Amino acid sequence: MKNLIAFPVLLLAFVIQSAIASRIPLLAGSADLPLVILAAWALQERVELAWLWALVAAIFAGFFSAVPVAAYFLGYLLVVGLARFVQRQVWQLPILAMFTVVFMGTIFFHLLVYLTLRLYGSPILFEDALSLITLPTLFLNFFLAIPVHSLMRDLALWVYPSEELI
Repeated sequence: MKNLIAFPVLLLAFVIQSAIASRIPLLAGSADLPLVILAAWALQERVELAWLWALVAAIFAGFFSAVPVAAYFLGYLLVVGLARFVQRQVWQLPILAMFTVVFMGTIFFHLLVYLTLRLYGSPILFEDALSLITLPTLFLNFFLAIPVHSLMRDLALWVYPSEELI
């Protein structure tokens, strides 16, 4: 029952992504709010099923994007897996972990999307994709990382209260 919160949170994230964040580009890149939210949620200690959030986000992304859904499934699962790995290794520094996951997740996700689009015949050059899309998106994702991490930490405390508060 606690995991049903994923649907309204991620739906709201995709609506904000498509209505606001995509309309504020930096060069050809825009912030990837669902990716940042997945990274922040998966980094929370109390969260049990971050993998479910990745699957829900990939399904929603299939409705909001022209990129094949398989790229989103693989990309979002990779981001959550990376976040869970980093959360186990660098748990004392949550902000450093957040920046690490956002950096690596954005790079891996954009590489995966680039390879998928090349497979489907897109003529975009790797250098153009990196300099015009990936690096500006990375900057905007870093800009969102701290507030989103704070919001997801508060949401995790609300959804998974500690035994002391019960």
